[in-house]
Amino acid sequence: MSLPRISKVAFGGDYNPEQWPEDVWKDDYRLFDAARIDTVTLGVFDWALTQPGPDVYDFTLLDRIVQRATEEGRQICLGTGTGAHPAWLARAHPEVTRTDFEGRKHRYGQRHNSCPSSPVFRRLSTELARRVARRYAGNPAVVAWHVGNEYGGACYCDLCAAGFRGWLRDRYGSLDALNAAWYTTFWSHTFTDWDEIEPPSALTEHWRGPNHTAFQGITLDYLRFMSDAMLANYRDEKAAIRESDPDVPVTTNFMGMYRPIDYHRWAAHLDFASWDNYPPDDNSPAWMALTHDLMRGLKGGQPFWLMEQTPSYTASRDVNPLKRPGVMRLWSWQAVAHGADAVLFFQMRASRGACEKYHGAVIGHAGRQDTRVFREVAALGAELDRLGPATLGARTPARVALLFDWDSWWALGISDGPSRLLRYQQIVHAYYRALWEAGADVDVVSVTADLGGYQVVVAPALHMMKGDLARRLAAVAERGGSVLTTFLSGRVDEDDNAFLADVPGPLGPLTGIRIDEWDARPPEVVNPVRLRGDDPGDEVEVESRLIFELVIPQGAEVVGTYQADFYAGTPAVTRNSYGAGHGWYVAAGLDQPGVHWVVRRVLERHDLVGPYADLPDVESTVRVAPDGTRLRFLLNHGAEPVETTAHAAGTDLLGGERIAPGQPIRLDPTGVLVLREDPSPARPATGSDTDRGGLP
Repeated sequence: MSLPRISKVAFGGDYNPEQWPEDVWKDDYRLFDAARIDTVTLGVFDWALTQPGPDVYDFTLLDRIVQRATEEGRQICLGTGTGAHPAWLARAHPEVTRTDFEGRKHRYGQRHNSCPSSPVFRRLSTELARRVARRYAGNPAVVAWHVGNEYGGACYCDLCAAGFRGWLRDRYGSLDALNAAWYTTFWSHTFTDWDEIEPPSALTEHWRGPNHTAFQGITLDYLRFMSDAMLANYRDEKAAIRESDPDVPVTTNFMGMYRPIDYHRWAAHLDFASWDNYPPDDNSPAWMALTHDLMRGLKGGQPFWLMEQTPSYTASRDVNPLKRPGVMRLWSWQAVAHGADAVLFFQMRASRGACEKYHGAVIGHAGRQDTRVFREVAALGAELDRLGPATLGARTPARVALLFDWDSWWALGISDGPSRLLRYQQIVHAYYRALWEAGADVDVVSVTADLGGYQVVVAPALHMMKGDLARRLAAVAERGGSVLTTFLSGRVDEDDNAFLADVPGPLGPLTGIRIDEWDARPPEVVNPVRLRGDDPGDEVEVESRLIFELVIPQGAEVVGTYQADFYAGTPAVTRNSYGAGHGWYVAAGLDQPGVHWVVRRVLERHDLVGPYADLPDVESTVRVAPDGTRLRFLLNHGAEPVETTAHAAGTDLLGGERIAPGQPIRLDPTGVLVLREDPSPARPATGSDTDRGGLP
């Protein structure tokens, strides 16, 4: 399935004209013209509108909305309308609402309130998708289908319990296999009948909240099941769309690093990935870059859509900071730099009421175009028009892979010991941030991804080892690459049972170490680590916290040592020669300078430190267009201007200026440079860079 048929980076966002009288629409489209808005997402929450009763379908208003967008020359990302079920459905069929973790049966309300295992919900949501697709398939303005909205939540009702048992039968085949996987001889938990199995909730296996469970295997499988159950809902609707439209791509909007759903399990069923970028604060460029790269990695490096972002502020948090002048533009270009073929907003016009009335919008309640936010959106629209098709289909030529694994995330989060203060996302982010600061282009990929084209593979907290992953990591080092992993890696199998082997289990031969003990302390306890490089004088002392594994080298070279406690002088960081390459192991919770030091040493061996790596707060990425053209993005996330010199000749695609090698470049705060680099004699412009991200 191809990507959406667009001629430039799509620009626009969620538009809900059903919330206003039609005389407002005319003014909206006038403002859309002024801002160069070319794409609207329609109908995402229209179930109650298009199906006002059990056997009644009414597309009168949606017809006018779609017709108006088509006549105005807009591209349409058309929703199936199933993002929230209507009140009549919950009244007629109370079983469609969720039962929560505490065992409370929900009544009608909110939006993520549909039981994914409900036959009624599945039947009616699928039928609505079928009718929407049948009605609007063939409209050339429809460039993408949008199923549901931000899937999430979990249900623990009797329907889900029955669905879970069926899922377990398919997975294990027998109760003997299930009991072995769940280690049920512990605490007399052996199951003798499938109907004895209950969803792991606050009423069963959890006693102090979702992350405190007696049997990690049961909870882990329920997380997998619930992700698959919601995926089944998506697949139902996609199949219904395909009955009428075999060609237009289908997606749903993901939420980045979202714990409840394993997006890698979903990826094959999306024609293209899309996601909603609402960062945790207003100063998280590396966090956003990590998530962009994760979304791009879902489809093997294929471009994704930024389906939602706010032009100004959100309304969902306790404190909702404003995007300061230039930040919306900067973050939009960051998305493009990491692979976005669309920059879309939520929302186009501010809702008058309900929980998102104070959520940012391109057009505010007064409908003005002389606001700062609107002027910035319009200026970005003009820039994207100037950019044209230059980035469409372009891929990232990454030679560094960072492994991201939902199973490891889940397993660590529900593990009793060694420390509940360890957070998988934060560990992964620390190592990604070091790669990001070094200017390395990175693919964030699943543990099942092909690693053959990468020179460096970074696998932080790779807690769970599945399938042939250990062999494939070893193969990276065998052929001359470097593999970097950390504490709590190689601990458990896919059932979350410990390996009956020395830690780090299957990673032992690659890392050349053995771990018999580990220590965990509160965050105020610091154990210094002294790191020593190969060059004279390359030595630094950094801090480590939370986790301290006690390493016994089995051939590995010691790179860093603890400086305190009874294990002072023992290894904290090691490097093991393996084949023509290396296996690195970081046994301590190093601070960011420590992670940065280790990552730099790994990258330097492969000459993968970027040319702009030492510029503070400047992000540098590359995309390679289908014709082989290299596009260099420089983005200044700092509060001060930055001056540097160009490392390659090219054309500034936003300003039109020719830039020569060595020419001074100034990036103001929130400044952006998109440089189309001239072909180098040593690197001719060919399409080879687009195959698997430009990897050999």
